[in-house]
Amino acid sequence: MKDVQITGGARSDDEIVALERLGFRFGDKGAHTSRTIMVDELTSLLKECPAPSVRADYTTAVVERNCLAKHTAATRQLTIQRLGELYGLDPSVPLFRTMRRLWDMDEKGRPLLALLLAMARDPLLRVTAPPIIAMQPGQELGRQQITDALRLNVGERLNEDSLDKVVRNTASSWTQSGHLSGRSRKNRMKVHPTLFVASYAILLGYLLGRRGSDLFDTIWARSLDSTPDELVFLAMDAKRYGLMDIKQSGGMFEISFDNALTSAERKVAYGSY
Repeated sequence: MKDVQITGGARSDDEIVALERLGFRFGDKGAHTSRTIMVDELTSLLKECPAPSVRADYTTAVVERNCLAKHTAATRQLTIQRLGELYGLDPSVPLFRTMRRLWDMDEKGRPLLALLLAMARDPLLRVTAPPIIAMQPGQELGRQQITDALRLNVGERLNEDSLDKVVRNTASSWTQSGHLSGRSRKNRMKVHPTLFVASYAILLGYLLGRRGSDLFDTIWARSLDSTPDELVFLAMDAKRYGLMDIKQSGGMFEISFDNALTSAERKVAYGSY
């Protein structure tokens, strides 16, 4: 998978392992071969299971209690498997734990929170971000834009039928997040992040080792359709909520997430493996 330009450049095996412990996923596979980001299902599941729930609790809710109203046991099993791949569904996964805290605080921002976490955990969705970000509001999405981005990154691993399904699923996911609108013909829409969404996008870049003003220019930050100045404004509001700390001096930024991360997680973010 050639998405290193998105994840911050070439990384050692130790770095990849450490980032995977945080919840990032790499490679050439992803849930979008069969599903979308499933915002409606995720919303229902998180409503059913309180924040301290662990993976087994989410599985019980979907498979045994059928909280998502799936018609067959096989569909229930596949749904919880894909939701787990996309989101982690366990507080032991730092990316999910931090997102879940924000989810409960920010109903309006939930589709974008889901997208940001899914981008961190599904390489197939992640590599479709640049062509979506590059579109202008009102511009119609061309299937070839997504196809080319996937082919560049996965090569010939996906046959034409599988590739077509990933294209359709990723387009649907970008529609659920608010970046696209329409059914058969999809047009680009401008999204409007909340301070909670902005803080999560900045956190994702922080955990990948980005610092200072670079945090406003990651793939997650750029997916919010906001200028760096707009993101700084939202980050200042997030500081007032205790979500992050940001200091600005002479155009330089110092950002940290001591309240959101454990000491072990901060060590990973600073490259101490």
